[in-house]
Amino acid sequence: MDRTPLYERLVSAGAQFGEYCGAETARGFGDPKAEYRALISGCGVYDLGWRAKIVLTGADRVRWANGMVTNNVRDLAEGHGNYSFLLNAQGRIQGDVYVYNMGDHLLCDTERWQAPKILELFDKFIIMDDVEVTDVSGKLSGIAVQGPESLKVLRGLGLTIADEVEPLKVQQMVWNGIGISVTRMASEVAKTFEIWLTGENVPKLWDALVGTGARPVGTDALEMFRVAAGVPRYGLDITDKYIPQETEQFHALHFSKGCYLGQEIVERVRSRGAVHRHYIGYRIHGPAPTPGTEVQVDGKKVGEITSALSVPVGDGERTYGLGYIRKELGEPGSKVQVNGQEAEVAAPPFDEALKQG
Repeated sequence: MDRTPLYERLVSAGAQFGEYCGAETARGFGDPKAEYRALISGCGVYDLGWRAKIVLTGADRVRWANGMVTNNVRDLAEGHGNYSFLLNAQGRIQGDVYVYNMGDHLLCDTERWQAPKILELFDKFIIMDDVEVTDVSGKLSGIAVQGPESLKVLRGLGLTIADEVEPLKVQQMVWNGIGISVTRMASEVAKTFEIWLTGENVPKLWDALVGTGARPVGTDALEMFRVAAGVPRYGLDITDKYIPQETEQFHALHFSKGCYLGQEIVERVRSRGAVHRHYIGYRIHGPAPTPGTEVQVDGKKVGEITSALSVPVGDGERTYGLGYIRKELGEPGSKVQVNGQEAEVAAPPFDEALKQG
């Protein structure tokens, strides 16, 4: 398993380590609840070495990529990105990826564990196209800062960032003589900035961010936030069992951009409205169930849990789940059972877990 470029710095900070999305990185720094609160009420900083970066070059790169993913790559302005699925011919989801138009190349950003499969898919569908695919994950890494104090911390480094930044727009900057790329993620519930730079310079940036007031955060707290915010993860909440409309991630779809792999199924579902289950959240009374646990009504399976965690709320904790439910039974507020315990269907994000002082 790959260690991220921050590994040695995280060791010296007393991190507990674990695997996350295909890389070895910090699970936490001793107090995941406090780390979680930094993400929602202060400023947390975390390793992004578990993300993979794939570069597409060649004269046909835009046309070809537009035919591979579910969103509109063709009309992306330079320095802008969007989120997409990759499908097979049956419309089943094979992976997810952010694609950015960087001018002379496209930059694809995904999780490290997904990269081998995505590279294989890319290679399979380059026939006579002038497209070259290069995995640059070993050279280009990143760090994220998140929370309402993020702008204050970034400006403390001397970075010029506006109060309102367009999501998924990449700004090229120089910090202490080091070239960096800064982008704000497309989240309605958190202010999150990603900073991309060469792996050798990541520890320097980490030290500066921590010195400016950002709190180190591990993936345990990051997962708490992900569940509270209702953000699905490919491989857990989204797999090749599902077609795009079932996941409710409509920001990954573009219905008028032209042909792409799996489009026929997506268009058929859109025209017929034939979705029998959909992605939803749950407030659960009791301990967090394991992924795959059935959601039941009157003893009959009506859905399943795909992610669940206990999340700090006020002075205590509450258990939240993500998963799927039959469409006709998925009205928020509906009562269901999970592991024999009462649960309530809810449309994430879970506001009470995200709006704490």
